[in-house]
Amino acid sequence: MSGPSTPASPDLFSGYGTPRFFCEIMKGLDPNEPTVSLIRERLRAFDVEELRRRATAAEAELYNLGITFTIYSDRDAIDRILPFDLIPRILTAKEWDVIERGVIQRVTAINQFLWDIYHDQKILADGILPRELVLGNSNFRPEMMGLDVPMGVYVHVNGTDIVRDDQGRFLVLEDNARTPSGVSYVIENRHMMLRVLPDLVAGIGIRSVDEYGVRLQQAMAAMAPAEVLDPQVVLLSPGIYNAAYFEHVFLAREMGVPLVEGRDLVVENARVYMRTIAGLRQVHAIYRRLNDDFLDPDVFRPDSQLGVRGLVDAWRRGNVAIANAVGTGVADDKAIYAYMPRIIKYYLDEDPILDNVETNICREREGLQYTLDNLANLVVKPVGESGGYGLIIGPHATRAELDEFRVKLLADPANYISQPVINLSTAPTLCEDGVEPRHVDLRPFAVTGQSTWVLPGGLSRVALKKGSLVVNSSQGGGSKDTWVLSS
Repeated sequence: MSGPSTPASPDLFSGYGTPRFFCEIMKGLDPNEPTVSLIRERLRAFDVEELRRRATAAEAELYNLGITFTIYSDRDAIDRILPFDLIPRILTAKEWDVIERGVIQRVTAINQFLWDIYHDQKILADGILPRELVLGNSNFRPEMMGLDVPMGVYVHVNGTDIVRDDQGRFLVLEDNARTPSGVSYVIENRHMMLRVLPDLVAGIGIRSVDEYGVRLQQAMAAMAPAEVLDPQVVLLSPGIYNAAYFEHVFLAREMGVPLVEGRDLVVENARVYMRTIAGLRQVHAIYRRLNDDFLDPDVFRPDSQLGVRGLVDAWRRGNVAIANAVGTGVADDKAIYAYMPRIIKYYLDEDPILDNVETNICREREGLQYTLDNLANLVVKPVGESGGYGLIIGPHATRAELDEFRVKLLADPANYISQPVINLSTAPTLCEDGVEPRHVDLRPFAVTGQSTWVLPGGLSRVALKKGSLVVNSSQGGGSKDTWVLSS
């Protein structure tokens, strides 16, 4: 594989111009940081066509390795790779310190909030949150009332979606406290970068992402029943037809644990067992990638073919642990999100390290009226959707689209929140016409056992379509390797 082209070749950034938005590699908080400058100069030396050849090789390898996600339509299930951009996203050690501390603070508050609402409900009694917003939430699970989860941890794996505004400030866009996906791409993107662009990576101090599987396995083992010295951990998947099945296979391998489906588990005498060729083997901790509704047909959907009958009873008796806990969805609801600064203050007596994006709650009269009056200037999202579905970006919508959405909003205001359009930061991205700025976000992954550890970097998603603010893979976005500089 050849290295960067000679200095006589055109500068990779020759057509990049002056970015309109905050550009992390050109306008970063510390643009003269020596390592950032070195990376920038190494990138400048690459020829666009050489970079394209390497990008093509990388995408072919990703597909051949089966690193895909599935898009379902009415007629087909299509396996696709998540498009991978070779130009890395850079975060300095100082920038990462802010993100890491902010994520740990947020996860700590979320776990205390969940413990409270499933026990004493002091936050509701004190009027910090509207009682009906929690107890009437579709993700609130009365079955969890009084259940003492190990170490008080409900959210063992959390993905915090973070954006950066035109001032370079990091802001939390949403929390993902149920079954956040995408960490497999973080690790595979790094491995791919080391194989395809070793001449860019050489000698750069970048924090490793290879600890994730070990950290996750340790967190799962730590929550197993205390008397078990060598706990059996498994990863529970809905099966091969799930859109994130590749990730389930990947994580089970990284953790060194069996990948199972509901049909592989059975409950006897309130204990969970895994079927093996040698007979039944007891399971002590389950990392589940299965939604609450399908987990146990005795408790939730009786028609579920994906879960395990009797699992929740075994959990309640302390014979098995489950992560993430049932009922965590109430904490990542987009309406609850608006109250997160108050939740952090209430439980930790601290101001948020990472601010929220300003949010209007349409179930409240003032929030609804403001949203209706300013619909053309806001992003409006349904509280129960993810993946970029069901939202409208006012400045990019037609008059007819705005009128149609206004009807939906008036019909069910409690289902929506609105936020100002954030001028998301951009990063250089290899596009059809050369290297151009594209909008990015970041999903750091936090693993909580006896303490919380944050994977250095996270999933940087990039909106590949020019001018688009939607970075979700299901809506045509891609990803970048995220480099956290070690010093």
